[in-house]
Amino acid sequence: MKKALSLFFILVIASSLLFISCSKNESTVEAPKAEETPAASMVDLVEEAANAYFAEIEGSNIIKEDVFLEKVKTGEDMFVVDIRKADDYAAGHITGAMNAPWGPAIAARMNMIPQTGNVYVYCYSGQTAGQAIAIMRMAGIPATSVRYGFSRGISTVEGFEAAVDTEGVAFAQVAYEIDPAIQAAVDAYYGDLGAAPFKNNIIAAADAAAIIEAGDDSVQFVDLRKPEDYAKGHIKGAINAPYGNGMQSSFSDLPADKKLIVNCYSGQTAGQTAAILNMLGYDSASINSGMGTAKTGSMGYVNEGFDLVM
Repeated sequence: MKKALSLFFILVIASSLLFISCSKNESTVEAPKAEETPAASMVDLVEEAANAYFAEIEGSNIIKEDVFLEKVKTGEDMFVVDIRKADDYAAGHITGAMNAPWGPAIAARMNMIPQTGNVYVYCYSGQTAGQAIAIMRMAGIPATSVRYGFSRGISTVEGFEAAVDTEGVAFAQVAYEIDPAIQAAVDAYYGDLGAAPFKNNIIAAADAAAIIEAGDDSVQFVDLRKPEDYAKGHIKGAINAPYGNGMQSSFSDLPADKKLIVNCYSGQTAGQTAAILNMLGYDSASINSGMGTAKTGSMGYVNEGFDLVM
């Protein structure tokens, strides 16, 4: 069990115990029943929001890079968040985009992002943006990630320079309401983004292959691709849980005592899935660049030459 939910639960329990200790001399105060504790209610709320992600999803919550750029160029009303490093943002970003570098900065600015309208998020390749938009949607923000991010997507579209600027844009000092339980879980998530080889909840294909070679039974691989693609070849030992609406119903079949390493085609929908699994208390990471596509170049499990099984 992991991170956001686990850390959040521990913090809330500690606060509850402190409150009860301070109140023990007041005979009129009764300790709440276990099933009615604020901690339990808050954890239930986080689980409900996480499960709702796939229960309510339509499509993939990803917009094609060329479609996104056209919207920018025509001046469509939108809120854009660039989650790349500050120096890369300063060197050139989508006109009007605000910078919230991947990590705790996103959690700190979560309540400054509108909960209506068009909200777009991009990173370098689309994988961390996948995690970010899943977490944002749990907080009530209708976020969509830009396919393949800035490096592999936006910058490959002809004429993209016309939509790029170097002038920084600050977040407006507005506070949108986010449920405290959700915000606490978001803070916990970005406060613990894993350590090597799972830093940022992503694992390199070579490290994933090494785990398979070692026969590490503390890990379970999960393939999110379509059944027909899974059947053509998949990572040894991987189970198939196709990405899409309703997939949360299969999460209870996943081993809660193992590290879950998920893969998709390019890493983008796997990023979303890993984020939701972690918020549900699982320990999950996605394979960098997924199986690999033409856009991911030499990156990705297949593109890097690692074998699959039928």
